[in-house]
Parts: sequence; C-alpha cells; structure tokens
Amino acid sequence: MKYVFLFLFSAVFGLMGQGSVRTEEIEYNDGAAILKGYLAYNPNQQGKRPGVLVVHEWWGLNDYARLRAKQLAEMGYVAFALDMYGKGAVAKDAQEAAKLAGQFYQDGALMRERAAAGLAVLKSQAAVNPEKLAAIGFCFGGTTVLELARSGADLKGFVSFHGGLNTPDPDDAKKIRGSVLVLHGADDPHVKTEDVLAFQDEMRNAGVDWQMNIYGNAVHSFTNPAAGNDNSRGSAYNEKAAERSWKAMQLFFREIFK
Repeated sequence: MKYVFLFLFSAVFGLMGQGSVRTEEIEYNDGAAILKGYLAYNPNQQGKRPGVLVVHEWWGLNDYARLRAKQLAEMGYVAFALDMYGKGAVAKDAQEAAKLAGQFYQDGALMRERAAAGLAVLKSQAAVNPEKLAAIGFCFGGTTVLELARSGADLKGFVSFHGGLNTPDPDDAKKIRGSVLVLHGADDPHVKTEDVLAFQDEMRNAGVDWQMNIYGNAVHSFTNPAAGNDNSRGSAYNEKAAERSWKAMQLFFREIFK
C-alpha cells in the first residue's frame, strides 16, 4: 500500500505559552480518500523525539483530538492527530457520527488501513524517531488503535481510552508487536463485561505485554468534558478518571520510550 502525501501546508495557530508548540495541518491520502490531519510539535526542541499518533472519537477530527495532540507536544513528543473520515470531516450529531464510524466497524480492514495511512504521515516527520512510536485513541479511536495493534504495526505502545475491545479475529493479537494499555470505565454500558473478559483472554493467550486500568464510577467518554456529567446517559466526563488515565499514559510512555 502506497501513501502519497499531496502536500504540507502550515497553519500555525500561535504559540502555546512556555511550550512553544506549533501546529500544522497536513493533507494526505489513503488511496482515493483525501484526508486532513493535524500535527503538533515544539520547533525549538532539538533532536529526534518519540512520535505519538492520535485517533479521534467517532465525531471526527475535532478540537478535542487537536487539544490532546497539543498536550502531547507540550510533553516533548511529536503528535499527529489523523483523519479517519476524509477532509477533516466532523459529525454534526450522533446520527451522522454513527454513520461515519459505522463504515469502519463494518470493515475492519479499512479501519486498519486508514490508521496505517496516518501512521505513515507521523513516521515521515523529520523530528520523529521512527524507533519510538506509539498510538493513542479515544472511544472509536481507542477501538482503532487496538485494531492497528492487531494488524502488526511496529509501534512501542498502544493506548485505548474508553474504546471498544472486541475484534473479529482474536487470534490477530498474536501479531501485536508493542505493549498495550487499556483505560476503561467500570460502568461503561457500551462495552459488555463479557467483552472485557474476552479481551483479557485474548491478550493473555497471545502473550502480549498488556495492562488494563478500570476506573470506578466512570462510563463511556470519561476523558472528555464535552460529554457532560450525567452518567445515566452512558457517556459522561469523570474528572478523576480523566486525570488518572492521562497520568497512566504518561507513565506507560516513560516505560516504553526509555
């Protein structure tokens, strides 16, 4: 599969305080699909550094995914928030989001291919150390990151925040080449208990280096303040779980990138 990078154009949105983070939009493609991702990095930082791929929620590449990319850049990484849908499309409502994400849930090969296209962009950045790569994703993005892992992508680590855990072929876990960290809400109604247990068996049977942190009183989308605070809706922000999971990711990165 060849990924042709059409062009790179700078869209600097200003420097972010002491971090001096610069952001750029990158247009690239996956076959006939034209995609528009979001790169964040510190241009004043010397030398090559680890790269982190960011996969958005089912809403698309919105401000939340961009914020996470900026935060990673402030931590010293080169972060690329990919575009799964094309031309930076963002869903207007849940019905449209379900339709956009649905094509990938129905076609796992396409999900993996589209994620790989974004990974290729990250790898191509001059400041990135290609030997130190990781991917993180939120909700739909967490599902995507785990499928990228199961595809055999050569990354040091994969992090899923409140993502789906089931997969069409659990044996694909034998292809996983990096460590896996799953950050899960204990009361997430979108991920069945049997899926959690099946995922654990999948990792165990494949001999993967994996961790799962389960946060009490947390439901789906617990890292995103835009999800509101009503757990009865199934998706809600949980400040403690959000902070704990982000810290867990940082510790995980320190371990895999040492």
